[in-house]
Amino acid sequence: MIRWVIFIIIISIIEFYAFQAFRTVTKIKWALYLYQLISLAVIVFIAYQFTQFDRSVGQTKTTLFTLGLLLLVLIPKVIATFFLMLEDIFRVFSGSVTYFMGDNNNGDFLPERRKFVSQIALGIASIPFMGLVYGMTKGKYNYKVIKQTIFFPDLPDAFDGFTITQISDVHSGSFDDPEKIHYAIDLVNQQKTDMMLFTGDIVNTHAKEMHPWIDAFNKIDHHEYGKFSVLGNHDYGEYVSWPSQKAKDENFQAIKDLYGQIGFKLLLNENVKIKKGNDEIALVGVENWGHNFKQAGDIHKASENLRPEDFKILMSHDPSHWEYEVKKHPKNFQLTLSGHTHGFQFGIEIPGVVKWSPVQYVYKQWAGLYTELGRHVYVNRGFGFHAYPGRVGIWPEITVFELKKGNNVA
Repeated sequence: MIRWVIFIIIISIIEFYAFQAFRTVTKIKWALYLYQLISLAVIVFIAYQFTQFDRSVGQTKTTLFTLGLLLLVLIPKVIATFFLMLEDIFRVFSGSVTYFMGDNNNGDFLPERRKFVSQIALGIASIPFMGLVYGMTKGKYNYKVIKQTIFFPDLPDAFDGFTITQISDVHSGSFDDPEKIHYAIDLVNQQKTDMMLFTGDIVNTHAKEMHPWIDAFNKIDHHEYGKFSVLGNHDYGEYVSWPSQKAKDENFQAIKDLYGQIGFKLLLNENVKIKKGNDEIALVGVENWGHNFKQAGDIHKASENLRPEDFKILMSHDPSHWEYEVKKHPKNFQLTLSGHTHGFQFGIEIPGVVKWSPVQYVYKQWAGLYTELGRHVYVNRGFGFHAYPGRVGIWPEITVFELKKGNNVA
């Protein structure tokens, strides 16, 4: 009850200040009434949808839309509130000085709000508003092919120039545009690489989410050296309540089967040897292991019979696994491929200039290539989207790696 009271107070403050900003820039009554009506309708809709959330079902298209709508209206209003609260602090200070100086001739303690402050507040608030609208309509399918060349002094000679395509975090239960998904699959096929890897989270929760998309993902071309996958944290069905353990187990098995249904070999704490000419490398796949998530991954079991001098590519969904277990592991995993973070689906990336997302305060490795102790981890920004039904600044990614023999890192 107390939380609801606090929530109502905070929302009331935000709505009050947002309305003040709007009222300062226009005096048209019908516009003011329309603003209030729309705001009330949105608040009622969002509150109602939150009360209807069914933990046995989990995320749906409706919950995705509701969260997107919440962010769409809340973030701009919070920004406007911030500016107007700063103005109120100044107004109180100015009014106090005027009062104690005895210069208050008009009898009003607080100076009037300045229109230009509200205009600035609304102008700045419109930036995330437009960004979030773009993210929900276009950005979530704004696929980018990112090419990454990585050098290894111990890469077997036959694998010099070997190419790999990686996708991650499909979250098929969030998709709503078949045409865009087919476009993304075409992008994957255009890369013509030697091997294809998928680093987990094929669904949000339920195996049935992937059923409408199986034919599309089956169009991913055959790769000469195979198509392999691992599980992500969402593949375990951990985020909903189940009527029985049997139902949960059956869903988990169905999710594991999905990878095979789209032509990927699912690696469950195991490794396979990839042979080319007279050389070979080891592809190691662990189940999910996350610092604050499910820890089913067993790096020791997955790397049985492998030596430190063997060249290894590890697929591990959560990059925190690399931070906490892999980067100093005595078996020496030269390259780890991860996903999981989605880059928060929100941030700013200008290559060579700025790279920022709120997720960086949670994950040390959150998007792109990181190198430490001569070992590398690459964090894919994700193919799909989850929770917020969009992407702003951090676009969905298809990664293409070229492995090169040498001492430089590019």
